[in-house]
Amino acid sequence: MIEEKDLVEKTLRREDKFTGKILSVHVDEVLLPNGHTSTREVVDHVDGVAVLALDEGNRVLTVTQYRYVFGKTLLELPAGKLDPGEDPVTGALRELKEETGAVPDIFLPLGRIIPAPGCYGEVLHLFLARGLHMEEQHLDPDEFLNVERIPFDEMVHRCLNGEIEDAKTVAAVLKAKIQLNL
Repeated sequence: MIEEKDLVEKTLRREDKFTGKILSVHVDEVLLPNGHTSTREVVDHVDGVAVLALDEGNRVLTVTQYRYVFGKTLLELPAGKLDPGEDPVTGALRELKEETGAVPDIFLPLGRIIPAPGCYGEVLHLFLARGLHMEEQHLDPDEFLNVERIPFDEMVHRCLNGEIEDAKTVAAVLKAKIQLNL
């Protein structure tokens, strides 16, 4: 077995290609463990949050929104990007209220995931919310979505049969299924 330190790639050169509001792209030349070189195309994205919010009937608050990159609507958990310097708990509570109007009494971490480690530098912080009180939504001006409540067992089924494709939603639902023994 190769030791972890022997798997490390060393950056030789970095070329910045694009810098936007929420992401930047750079291409790096790296030295591989075997002494050869290779190219790594990297997208650095701000970290994000997602919340599995369960109501008193064990229904999950979901949002359906059009995802331009895929040219279709996706069913997802309320989620969003963190503002610069924002704590994940604060950001997750903000996103949950903005997208659904929900404010929880109980808010617990479900862990972190790395959605696409091959080229995408983003960490998503997952949370569980319970004891929901509904207030007013505060959607961003460019945000259009539908909120729906779906029974938790149905969400698990949809994740397992491939109907729900969004990675953060699948991860949070299955983590909650195991951790809560629902």
